[in-house]
Amino acid sequence: MWLTRRQSLALALLGAGPAHALPALPDVDLLALRGFDPVSYFLPEGPRAGHPAFELSWRGRVWRFVGAANREAFRRDPAAYAPRLGGFDPVGMANRRIVDADPLIFAVIENRLYLFRDRDRRDAALADPDLVRRAEAEWPALRGVTEGTPPD
Repeated sequence: MWLTRRQSLALALLGAGPAHALPALPDVDLLALRGFDPVSYFLPEGPRAGHPAFELSWRGRVWRFVGAANREAFRRDPAAYAPRLGGFDPVGMANRRIVDADPLIFAVIENRLYLFRDRDRRDAALADPDLVRRAEAEWPALRGVTEGTPPD
């Protein structure tokens, strides 16, 4: 049996034994951006923590917002606000590696949100505009790995 990444995470969170010994679980929505409001990254005050009263689900994740206006802006055009590359670090992606990122270390490049593992990686991407283009080119091949696509 092949479990999605979310189902495997649910098993781990429940402290369950081997995944192959358990029935399939329903998908679990993960909290995106550790609860930070994705729209707030594009505002002068920068990222702000969202509130559980202003949530919506998109692409298997729960997104939180500081208010109804930000939630509605995201609902109208989620791709404009969600982090690129699945929220993974572009420096790793450019090197064909999936590297987790910190939602508080970010840059808006060409009006798109990118998250980075650390400040050095962010500075490297800002100094080399081609790095983000290389990361974007690698993303389609690595996307399936992050979404639980079964190996061929």
